[in-house]
Formats: sequence, structure tokens, C-alpha cells
Amino acid sequence: VQLQASGGGLVQAGGSVSLSCSASGSIFSISLMGWYRQAPGKSRELVASTTNGGMTTYADSVKGRFTISRDNSKNTVVLQMNSLKPEDTAVYYCRAVQWATGYWGQGTLVTVSS
Repeated sequence: VQLQASGGGLVQAGGSVSLSCSASGSIFSISLMGWYRQAPGKSRELVASTTNGGMTTYADSVKGRFTISRDNSKNTVVLQMNSLKPEDTAVYYCRAVQWATGYWGQGTLVTVSS
């Protein structure tokens, strides 16, 4: 499984950014796709994830502001981030799980200026 992420960049506080991640390769039975982030000096943390059954999980810090959606026909997951805060600044990583094996995409930087 290969994951290609796009989106991100510099945005002002209160603004919005959308991240997209497309899966390719042997994509059968990808059970979960999601986004993690890693801020400078901090550990990588879950932001949001969605299963192929439509169950979503969000970090408490992003609930009500971020929305994850998945297009199974396009093998794509999108993270819509609204009401961004400076503390959302981080490198965001796409992740997919297939048969209990996890795959990471390349990171994409989101910088939120105050």
C-alpha cells in the first residue's frame, strides 16, 4: 500500500485547510484510514480515523473543528480542518491499516499563524 498525501501549508488562525490522502497498490481490505500529526518536540498523535464501516474517531482537541471523510471508490480520505489554532501546527501523516499492518504516507506540514 502506498499513500500519497496532499494539502497543507500556511494558514492563519481561524482559517481552514483540507488534507487529502490517496491509497494505491494492493489496497484490498484496508480497514482503517486516518491522520496523525507530530508537532515539534512532541510524539505523533492520532487526529482522526475512519473505518471502512464508517466509524470515525477524533482526538478531543479537534472534535467539532475537523471532519474526516472517506471515499472508498477512490481510496481517498480527506481531513477538513476548520477553525484552526496555532497549536494545530504540525506535520500531518496519513495512515492506513490493512490486515493488521500499518502504512504511513509522507508527512505534510500545516502551519497555523496567530
